[in-house]
Amino acid sequence: MDYLGIFSDYTLRTVALGAALLGLVSGALGTFAFLRRQSLIGDAMSHAALPGIALAFLITGSKATIVLLIGAAIAGWLGTWFIIKVVNLTRIKEDSALGLILSVFFGFGLVLLTFIQKMPQASQAGLDKFLFGQAATLLERDVVVMAALGVPVLILTILFWKELKLLSFDRDFGSHSGFPMHRLELLLTSLLVIAIVIGLQTVGVVLMSAMIVAPPAAARQWTDRMGVMVVLSSFFGAVSGVAGAVISSLSNNLPTGPTIVICMSGIVIFSILFAPNRGLLWAAVQKKRNNRKLQLQAVMEDLYFLSRQHKNPLYAHPVAVLRTMSAGHGGVDRSLEVLKSRGLAQSSDDDNWSLTETGIKEAGANVMKFKGQI
Repeated sequence: MDYLGIFSDYTLRTVALGAALLGLVSGALGTFAFLRRQSLIGDAMSHAALPGIALAFLITGSKATIVLLIGAAIAGWLGTWFIIKVVNLTRIKEDSALGLILSVFFGFGLVLLTFIQKMPQASQAGLDKFLFGQAATLLERDVVVMAALGVPVLILTILFWKELKLLSFDRDFGSHSGFPMHRLELLLTSLLVIAIVIGLQTVGVVLMSAMIVAPPAAARQWTDRMGVMVVLSSFFGAVSGVAGAVISSLSNNLPTGPTIVICMSGIVIFSILFAPNRGLLWAAVQKKRNNRKLQLQAVMEDLYFLSRQHKNPLYAHPVAVLRTMSAGHGGVDRSLEVLKSRGLAQSSDDDNWSLTETGIKEAGANVMKFKGQI
């Protein structure tokens, strides 16, 4: 069955495959940058890649995808190397170094791009698509190049899984254990650069950082396990890529790259709101449940202490007394009804309340447990 023309339409199929591949690779590698709190490194790398694209064209005169991507990769890697050196050799902090290198490289790239666009040759046209991406121009050979770069990146990630995991969580322990952490960091940086340059033609320099940050940010809301997080991040990236390609195909003037990023943003927002344990709505529901539980325990304890004041522990007390004792807790009437439904409290016709024998035993056990914890 052909869903929305993905299999029958050559252009849509090509764009969807390229976007899905981009999402898989950027989602997997972005997880490591996210966990190392280096999400902005993707922004710096993508912007630093622009002068590499321009220089690759000026030197070779070719607009072949592989040539331009090699130039972008070299420039992106050099930008990262400069950031590391600036941080290590000066008093400039990492965030400042990121902003410095990003602006310098991106500005230089814009100057080169402007120069190229004013050249008399007609062959220079189209390089500006790397700014915001132009996924609709992807050809089958471009997807092959993306796969040739992306698949080895995923394979290397799997082969060095334990080492990269150690680098992400405890670099110092890895160094003391004899692991070559500097080389592993160089490997991870190189893989991240490749993941970024793969997506330049699809979403562009400006938006590529979103494909590095957004998928792991969404995946983190759903799990505490790194392996599951990498899989979810790759899945979210691929889904947003295909969804963006399909949605943009439904309108003539809807750019694919920004649409992919919007789809990914939608997944992030949904995850932040509805993910179990971490989602905002989930937290609000849990908070409300905890408040109700505390109110229930407070009313139950009040009834228990009142029962201790009489020889007859089943002596009923007016609800007004309980409301006074629970001032600030609230929910007395609702809590009493819940306790009654559970067989822990009982009421008389004149709206007086007392604990049942079962309720007295449970309340006493809770009080003794609380005292033991103190």
